[in-house]
Amino acid sequence: MEQQRIDLLVHHIGELITMAGEAGPRTGSRMAHVPVVKGGAVAVRDGVVVAAGPEADVRAQIAGLPVAQELDAGGRLVTPGLVDPHTHLVHGGSREHELAMKLQGATYLEILAQGGGILSTVRATRAATEDELYAKAKRSLDTLLLQGVTTCEAKSGYGLTLEDELKQLRVTKRLNEAHPVELVSTFMGAHMVPEEYKGRSADYVKLVIREMLPEVKRLGLAEFCDVFCEHGVFSPAESEEILAAAKALDFGVKIHADEIEPLGGAELAGRLGCISAEHLLAATDAGFEAMRDAGVIAVCLPATSFNLRLKQHARARRMIELGLAVALSTDYNPGSSPTESIQLVMTLGCLNLGLTPEEVLTAVTVNAAHAIGRGDRVGSLEPGKQADLVIFDAANLAYVPYHFGINHVDTVVKGGKVVVREGRLAH
Repeated sequence: MEQQRIDLLVHHIGELITMAGEAGPRTGSRMAHVPVVKGGAVAVRDGVVVAAGPEADVRAQIAGLPVAQELDAGGRLVTPGLVDPHTHLVHGGSREHELAMKLQGATYLEILAQGGGILSTVRATRAATEDELYAKAKRSLDTLLLQGVTTCEAKSGYGLTLEDELKQLRVTKRLNEAHPVELVSTFMGAHMVPEEYKGRSADYVKLVIREMLPEVKRLGLAEFCDVFCEHGVFSPAESEEILAAAKALDFGVKIHADEIEPLGGAELAGRLGCISAEHLLAATDAGFEAMRDAGVIAVCLPATSFNLRLKQHARARRMIELGLAVALSTDYNPGSSPTESIQLVMTLGCLNLGLTPEEVLTAVTVNAAHAIGRGDRVGSLEPGKQADLVIFDAANLAYVPYHFGINHVDTVVKGGKVVVREGRLAH
């Protein structure tokens, strides 16, 4: 029998935050319950956490076992690997030309009506080859990893034809197989009604339901289905039709809900039992309560409302008061949130959403993991879970969102392997 061993021991940790202790997403006051271990260590075998806690305790648990690699954290802060539960990672082109339009007062929907916005990115994505999309998305994924993200969701939705949606989803699959960051794939053919279906949204809904969803499922290219439920995009009735069809095919379902107008998307998320509802800036208390009762996770995207120069932000404090589980995400996309900085999102979560640093960490670890169906594997450092962790060049948690505009990550471990060291990619 092979002798047991420890593949990696991370020690000399100043403050260790494991996020261990609860099986499900955290709600209400439990979001702020983030115990800190002073002087911690984490032991890893076969890519999985064996022990995490006070260094003396961890060393006692592994006493007598050979240790293949030791990693000195240098008295720094260590947390679980961060989870980004909402991105539009794979796309062609960029939309920096829209900045001047925004500065002149054009709204998101006005830019869209002029042929910009999502439709502009659709044209660029359709024109790009699969390899071009792969190279562009890999650069963004590298940046996410350097920011401490070890697990990430990626939506399609910039193809809006069966062929181009599959092209995006194949890129996600290739990246998931080749890149250290674990990707969770979401089909979002209902991101927008394409230009060739203008005035015929019902026909496009039929295309999504009858052709796209079955083929994506047959090829196994996505785990979830998402819909943009918004005025001028997909109505609540159309959104429900698409998501009900997705559920019938055994997709998990998500919804972009009540971002700009209170159309009842949050209530629909509750009624359908979505795993998450995203944006929610205009959602009502009734919508929050419907989500809470159905166990739907609220994914807030503060970089999006910041970049759109909105006066209102998602009412995250109210969500927590009502007992919702809140997650945070970059919403990385080429238009409304062109940033891969999860650390900026953590700062905006504090400054614009009113969350504490402890609630923010919960929102980008445990709750974010549950928002993409990975809560059993990632989001905390405890025996049996993947050894995904971040060493921040910070003495404590509050320093990370407090000192904003820089990258605090020193080291990232994914599945027990060091993939970022001294702020540089190691793979």
